[in-house]
Amino acid sequence: MASTTQVLKNLEDPTSVSRKRDHIQLAFQSQIEMDQLDKRFFYEPLLAAHPEQHSDSGLSFLGKNLKVPIWVSSMTGGTEMANTINHNLARACREFGMGMGLGSCRGLLRSNEALADFDVRNIMGPDLPLYANLGIAQLEELIDDKELYLMDQLIEKLQADGLIIHVNPMQEWLQPEGDRFRKAPIDTIETILNHAKYPIIVKEVGQGMGYESLKRLFKLPIEAVDFAANGGTNFAKLELLRSTKDQLDIYKSLANIGHSAEEMVHFTNEIIKELGDQMRCKQVIISGGVKHFLDGYYLINKIELPAIYGQASGFLKHATGSYEALRDYVESQVQGLQIAKAYLRVR
Repeated sequence: MASTTQVLKNLEDPTSVSRKRDHIQLAFQSQIEMDQLDKRFFYEPLLAAHPEQHSDSGLSFLGKNLKVPIWVSSMTGGTEMANTINHNLARACREFGMGMGLGSCRGLLRSNEALADFDVRNIMGPDLPLYANLGIAQLEELIDDKELYLMDQLIEKLQADGLIIHVNPMQEWLQPEGDRFRKAPIDTIETILNHAKYPIIVKEVGQGMGYESLKRLFKLPIEAVDFAANGGTNFAKLELLRSTKDQLDIYKSLANIGHSAEEMVHFTNEIIKELGDQMRCKQVIISGGVKHFLDGYYLINKIELPAIYGQASGFLKHATGSYEALRDYVESQVQGLQIAKAYLRVR
């Protein structure tokens, strides 16, 4: 029979017995091998209390205030699930204070048929950054046809803060229905900058950018560079998988070319030193291969510019069904980021 003292202890801590049993049963499964240690951080357990829920003070980015340094990266457009996905994501942005880039808005240039799938400003509210998204090929066409007013109308009807230009030569080359660029993308971007009266972000689509391309971008008056680095969803590889087996065998090596987010952080820090006062773009969205909050926390602390981190596939995986599933995922990422900020210091 249990002693009176033991009974009192169990009443004070009703989970004690089951917890201790778990500790015994799980102890051997909890062994950590040295090669599993994440050596990007110093763990400092003495220097902070546990953070309160949603205790982040926020930050200014893209001219607006975010509660957390997280960006919902451009994902989907023109599919039957776009409405559910975009509306769920916009709702999460409002609840957690994140910014959002829409998927390709090409179909909205000349038609409002799919507008309801992308029209999320009223869900997000006016205080968070929302950006439309068009590809270089579409912008080339609008410039040649003297129809850049359609781009302006797109921004207006979406009540977007600005435009993301996605640069995707490898994707277009490998896509069975792909477009062909007639001009260097940097020339098209400069033409858009001379026309647009709203902020411009430039991104790749999953392979990232090398040193010289980044340097050219940072010398332009764009609002931010979005890495879209190699390591996450690679749209060149995705398009190749849609092609024939012969095409896959011939070009599969091309899809593996690119730069990781960490490599691009290094490039950026070197470019800052090289350009000095010639740096005109001074904000970065670090995306591509950012699997979770630890990756994001590490990278935004390694770069020497104001930065947030973007995720796509993690959000997409949870945004296709109920909002509750997406909410639980975002909540876990935000809480993980708060713990990282409290106890981890980047090496």
